[in-house]
Amino acid sequence: NLDASADTFPQDVVELIHYFGPVQPNQRVRAVPGAGLDVPIWILGSSLFGAQLAAMLGLPYAFASHFAPAELAAASALYRERFEPSRFLDKPHLMLALNVVAADTDAEAELLFSSLQQAFVNLRTGRAGPLPPPVEGYFGTLDGAAQAMLGQALACSVIGSPETVAAGIDDFVTRRGADELIVTAQVFDHAARLKSFEITAKAVANR
Repeated sequence: NLDASADTFPQDVVELIHYFGPVQPNQRVRAVPGAGLDVPIWILGSSLFGAQLAAMLGLPYAFASHFAPAELAAASALYRERFEPSRFLDKPHLMLALNVVAADTDAEAELLFSSLQQAFVNLRTGRAGPLPPPVEGYFGTLDGAAQAMLGQALACSVIGSPETVAAGIDDFVTRRGADELIVTAQVFDHAARLKSFEITAKAVANR
């Protein structure tokens, strides 16, 4: 409603869940389509607030670690510690986001990854725009502050050949305890992006 704010988000989530449940007698607002479908609801967040809400409602939680990993460890721990079983889940279910850029070689993957690096530098310096084409040796042209920013913002990234990607994903899942992954690949060339996802899929399938 017009009086809603960020403070009412928990109530908004509960209301949304209700709309996907069976229609109740005299219910004035009905979701069409949607009522009775029991669509799975996830909380996607990048802070402790989302983790607390997902835990309180007993919902699965997804964390946007692919661009905001600073509170990943704290949010994951908070979600698991405070999780309350519900009709949706009897135990916590955590999905983590991971940048994965895969190619035939580590060097090729690093080149493709430079598009996302450029995009983040542009975003943080007020020059947001379309994803730029890759640039050879881009990271080395940046000053220390920019390199540190990328190291923090893109800390949850696996870049490399099929072997490197398989090992990197396995390490990430093991260390972070992810039940599921959201995999994203910001690659400029569409064919190279599809190939990256294909390599990643095979790497995960062989875990």
